[in-house]
Amino acid sequence: MKYDIIVIGAGIVGLSAALKILEKNPALKLLILEKENQVAKHQTGNNSGVIHSGIYYKPGSLKATNCLNGYKMLLDFCDKNNILYDICGKIIVATSDEEIPYMNNLYERGKQNGLTGLKILSKGKIKEIEPHVDCKSAIYVPQTGIIDYTEVSNKYLELILGYGSSIKFNETVSDIKIKTDYCEVITGNASYQSNFLVTCAGLHSDRIAKMTHPQLQLKIIPFRGEYYKIKEDKNYLVKNLIYPVPNPEFPFLGVHFTRMIGGEREAGPNAVLSFKREGYTKTSFSLKDTLETFAYPGFHKVMKKNWKVGIGEFYRSYYKSAFVKALQKLVPEIQKDDLITGGAGIRAQACSRDGGLLDDFYIVEDKRIFHVCNAPSPAATSSLSIGDYLANKVLSNL
Repeated sequence: MKYDIIVIGAGIVGLSAALKILEKNPALKLLILEKENQVAKHQTGNNSGVIHSGIYYKPGSLKATNCLNGYKMLLDFCDKNNILYDICGKIIVATSDEEIPYMNNLYERGKQNGLTGLKILSKGKIKEIEPHVDCKSAIYVPQTGIIDYTEVSNKYLELILGYGSSIKFNETVSDIKIKTDYCEVITGNASYQSNFLVTCAGLHSDRIAKMTHPQLQLKIIPFRGEYYKIKEDKNYLVKNLIYPVPNPEFPFLGVHFTRMIGGEREAGPNAVLSFKREGYTKTSFSLKDTLETFAYPGFHKVMKKNWKVGIGEFYRSYYKSAFVKALQKLVPEIQKDDLITGGAGIRAQACSRDGGLLDDFYIVEDKRIFHVCNAPSPAATSSLSIGDYLANKVLSNL
């Protein structure tokens, strides 16, 4: 079972990398290995389905560059393949005078990233866009949209298979060995060889990377994001997307309102430390995952710096009324009885040993392997751009 290229992970980033490699060289023999029984099972399939504009990201960063490039590539791809999306725009609202300077910084950052049509809105204009929002000021971001990323991922796979490449599900990687002239990937079922290897393992990216780079200086810390669904008769409270000004000290965007591509409305997510890397409920627990997190020096430093925020997130997780109170800062009319429990997702947050929460894409390169160790939001929006970058790197090394 010898291949030119093996891709580990069938989330949206792994699939986009495989697709872009094959678009550039259709003759390559490529295999995708996925431990689940379908694509997009974790981060890709459990997010809020937003097409991000690029307003949040530091100009010149990999996040900013790939989001801006990937945005256009994604829309072109969807137009070509008849995938439904809606560029509905969103507002980022400042609910206090203290948040206005941060909001203005976002506005300037968006302009630096090349976004056009951004507007600082008066209260009257805000009411025209979102009649039920109450805030001091807001930014209107016309580029933001909504989509179903699982549908996008399935289309990526369809095109990959059309090139004659293959995917094997239920294949959990247990080891990777670098030989003189090939890589060997060992799973619970078989052994596979390739000239080159790309790993996009999401919540397990650090563990996979450490198979070949044991001194890797980061750890994945899982954070669960929980959602509520708004009852259908209250959907009128949210027309499109309503976001708060994010806490600049924390790498998450805060609880917000999202109109989904199917028409339903969601509220959330929060950001609660998870005791299991794939723990989608409050009672999910893995001793191995928990011990790894709490034994990591970087995690101690994160908690020392952010313990108040962490306690607040746990409190909102277990007390619906506290969650609702956070939502009422954006839409005062929303009530506890308007919400029903929705789904949850897990963010793979990379943490360095010195306590830094990595906010940008992070890729470990070797002559035969590329490990995508950190691909945070907006990785789904950016997927084709990231895939293009990885494809160029891989093909230049083959």
